[in-house]
Formats: sequence, C-alpha cells, structure tokens
Amino acid sequence: MLKFITMLTYNNSQLIIESAKVKEGKITWRSPSNIAIIKYWGKHGIQLPKNPSISFTLENAYSETTLSYRPKENASNEIEVNFIFDGSSNETFKKKTTAFFQSITDIFPFLRQLQFDIQSSNSFPHSAGIASSASGMSALALCLCSLEHQFFGTLEDDVAFRQKASFVSRLGSGSACRSIYPNLALWGQANEWEGSSDLFAIPIEDPHAVFTTYHDDILIVSKGEKSVSSRAGHGLMDGNIYAENRYAQARSRLHNLQQILRNGDVEAFGKIAESEALVLHALMMSSNPPYILIKPNTLLLIEKIQRFREETKLPLYFSLDAGPNLHLLYPHEIKNQVQEFITSSLAPFCENGMWIKDNVGRGPLQLE
Repeated sequence: MLKFITMLTYNNSQLIIESAKVKEGKITWRSPSNIAIIKYWGKHGIQLPKNPSISFTLENAYSETTLSYRPKENASNEIEVNFIFDGSSNETFKKKTTAFFQSITDIFPFLRQLQFDIQSSNSFPHSAGIASSASGMSALALCLCSLEHQFFGTLEDDVAFRQKASFVSRLGSGSACRSIYPNLALWGQANEWEGSSDLFAIPIEDPHAVFTTYHDDILIVSKGEKSVSSRAGHGLMDGNIYAENRYAQARSRLHNLQQILRNGDVEAFGKIAESEALVLHALMMSSNPPYILIKPNTLLLIEKIQRFREETKLPLYFSLDAGPNLHLLYPHEIKNQVQEFITSSLAPFCENGMWIKDNVGRGPLQLE
C-alpha cells in the first residue's frame, strides 16, 4: 500500500539535504514545445485532464532553462527564487515559479533549503499560442529531477526519471507532461494504451515511420500575447454546454488515431488534426463569456492551405494551439513543395514574414 501511495504522489519527506555539504551549482535543460493532435481542453482536480490527448514533440520550438542553486544564507522556510526571462528580471514568472515550488515541497522538500536563480529563454514568441508553458515547465521539472538525482541518486533509471519529470511538469502545466518524450506522447488514461495515466504522459511506442519525420512549420500570424490564457480557457469549459459531447468525441478520435498511427494514413491523420484544431477554437467561441483568439489572417491562411491541398492533392494539413498561429503538418517527402508554397504564398501574411521551420523532435536535452 505504501508503494502505491508513493508512486501516486511522489511525496518523499526524506529528500532533505545537509546544507553544509552542498556547494552552489547549476543545471540546464532544453525542452521542446509540443502540438496536440487530439486536444486537451478542460480539466479537473489538480491538473487532471477531462480527456486524453496526443501530441507531436517539436524540435526547434523550445525553452532553455538554467536552474542555479546555493544553500540559503539564513535559515528560512520560505521559497527563494529569482527569475530572469530573456535576459530581464520577470516578476510575473517569479511569482508563478514561487507558487509552483511551494506546491511541490512535499515532492522536493529540499526546495526550502536552497536559493534559486532561474534563467530561461524561448526560441519562439512567448504566450502566442505555441505552448510556451509546456516547454518552460517541462524544462524546469527536468532541472528539478536532475537536482534530486544529483543530491540523492534516486533517479538512475531513465524510465523512472522521465515519468517523475512528466508528473511534476503536469503540476505546472498540463500539456508540459507530454514534452518529456520524443516523437509522440499520450497524456490521459486510455484503454487503448497500456500504462496510460492522467498523472503523467507516456511515449507512443513504434509509430509508423512516416510520423517520426513529420514536419510542423509554424506560421507566426501574430507575436502578440493572447488575450485569454490557457488556464482561464480550461476553466471556462466547466460551464460549456458542449463539454461532455466534446470529451466523448476526443475519446472516439483517440481510438481511431491509434490505428492511423500504426498504418501511416497521413490523410486520415490530417483530417483529425484539422478538425481538432477547429473544435478547440469553437469551444472558445461557445464559452461564457465567449472569446476569439484567431486573427483575420489565420482564416485567410487556412483557406489558402485548403485550396493548395485540393489543387495539388498533397497531404498538407493545419493545426492550431490556443492562439492565432498555424502549425502546418505534412510528411517529409513533400517538404520542398510545401516550403516553397509557404515562402511564396503564406509568409507574406505572417507578422514580419515570420515562420518557424520545425519537425518532430528528439525530446529534451540536458546541456549542463
């Protein structure tokens, strides 16, 4: 029974350091964003999903986070954190991180014994709907798990390390738990996948080869911060009259997607991805109060993409996260045609012509 509780919560009162023996140091992780194919929108409890979700892990859209630590100068039970984002002190991120650390002191009791300086940066615009919380929180969780292992030698096994990092990531940002794994990841209990859980994500084992080299080029329609946060958007699902039907729809699509990922049906995959993106934004528009995150150029670009697909018969499809920027999903074999189309016909409608070449990635990387 004790083992079950430990696995469920990861609470461990024994993770206390001898401060006199600890020298200052730092740990750096680069962790990617991800783009959900089956969307997670709506949660309950402590960051638990109302439906399972599956995502591509990206390669070039990432956060790089350095966690510097040293013993406290004065004995105190307070969490002590400074946060530097893109080279400048960020009070908002400091408050969020302090609250996050306070919420996980049962998992990492040593957080109260140290002072922390966190430096983080993104390779993409923050809060524009490219899951910056997923990359940022997963990088931070990985730093904390590395720090635990450095102090106590508790996470030698890579599977155990990643599972705990995914669990901790989830507590900071639900979608962050999927960024821990390469290629594709599933978060949420689903009968189709053994080992799946609402508490952490798992890797999708042995997808068809076509999906391990998939491209996700991101069209930056707007670099501006979105008007409604994802946290607030999830909360509005509680009163959405379409919510229960949506959760049932997501589970049905997840069931269908399992076979698609095995047989490499890129057309069926793309149809689900596009529909999921549109449903996500329809849920926002049907919330109370309703809100709209897509921009006029988002719709214009969608029309161009769909017309291109109709005329060329190439399997180019789009997705959207909780923002206006479009993710273009396509197999590697049509890279040249698609990127030529982006350059000539789509980039002029992006903010400052900006777009990010990305693809399914290797997952997080420890740098220091």
